[in-house]
Amino acid sequence: MKPFTFKQFEIQQSKDVFRVGTDGVLLGALADVESASHVLEVGTGTGLISLMLAQRNLQADFLGLDINEDAAALTKLNFENAPFYKRLKNNHQDFKTFETEDRFDLIVSNPPYFEESGSDKDKIARQTVELNFRQLIAQSTRFLSEHGLLSVIIPVEAGEVFILIAEENNLFLNRRINVKGIENSKTKRLVLEFSLTKKNLLESEFIIEKSPRKYSDQYLELTKEFHVFKEAGI
Repeated sequence: MKPFTFKQFEIQQSKDVFRVGTDGVLLGALADVESASHVLEVGTGTGLISLMLAQRNLQADFLGLDINEDAAALTKLNFENAPFYKRLKNNHQDFKTFETEDRFDLIVSNPPYFEESGSDKDKIARQTVELNFRQLIAQSTRFLSEHGLLSVIIPVEAGEVFILIAEENNLFLNRRINVKGIENSKTKRLVLEFSLTKKNLLESEFIIEKSPRKYSDQYLELTKEFHVFKEAGI
C-alpha cells in the first residue's frame, strides 16, 4: 500500500490497519497540544495523530498505545522515520490494563465506534459505544495531569452519550467543534475536549468541503503546514 506523504513526515500504511483519514487529520490539527509536555495517544493506528501533534509542539514527548500488534508495529516504523523520533515512543498495549506513574497533559484518541454488523441500522451500537467509551474515559481520568485535557473525535450521534459518561467521571466539556463534511450539511463529527475542572464551553463549527471534492478555506488553512494538497479529498 502506498505511503501517505505529508510535508515533514511520511506515513507507511497497511491493509490491516486503519489508513490515514480525515478524522485523524482533524484531531491532529485541532487538539489543544500547545501547552502540553507529556501526551498520550490511545489507539495510534498508523501514528498519524501523534506525529501531527509532535510537529505542532516541538517540546512535548509522546507515548502511543495500540492493542493491535500490526498497528503498534506500523506506529513504531512511522515514529522511527519521523524527524521528531526522539520524542516519540509507542507500546503494544491494551489501554484497559495500562498502568503508569506518569500523568499526561493531553490524552488524545480517535476511538472505534461502529458496530461490527452486516446491517446499517443503528450503526452506532449504543451498548458497545458505552462500554468502549466508559473504559476510555475512566482510564483517561486516572492519567490526566491536574490541568490535563482529553481530546477525541467521534460521530455526532455518539456525542451526548460520551459527554454524559465523561460527566459521570468528573470530566467536563470545555470545547466542542461541530464538524460538517460539506457546507450547509448536518454536523457529522464532533471534536470534544474535556478537563477535570469546569470551564466556559467554547463551541465552533468546522466545514471540510465548500463543494464536493473542493476543500473549504477553513480546512486548507488548518492543514497547510501538513498537507501536500491535491484537488481531491483524502
